[in-house]
Amino acid sequence: MRIDKFLKISRIIKRRTVAKEVADKGRVQINGTVAKSSSTVKVGDEITIVFGNKTLVVKVEKLQESTKKDEAKEMYSIVSETYQEDR
Repeated sequence: MRIDKFLKISRIIKRRTVAKEVADKGRVQINGTVAKSSSTVKVGDEITIVFGNKTLVVKVEKLQESTKKDEAKEMYSIVSETYQEDR
């Protein structure tokens, strides 16, 4: 599954166009490698996403083509969530 589609279906990022933009700006990594929006994600992969002052690291638990809101959280588990202090 493409990383932009995974981010949207898992509801980590609300819109696929935004997920595509974030990935194409180099702010998404899969297993430590910078990912493009078309990069493939598999179960067990670790995804790092940088949102401004927040860095979110999640592990892919399940891949689904579509989800209901309450099922979306089952697609990933949060490894870490860190915030950068403004200087």
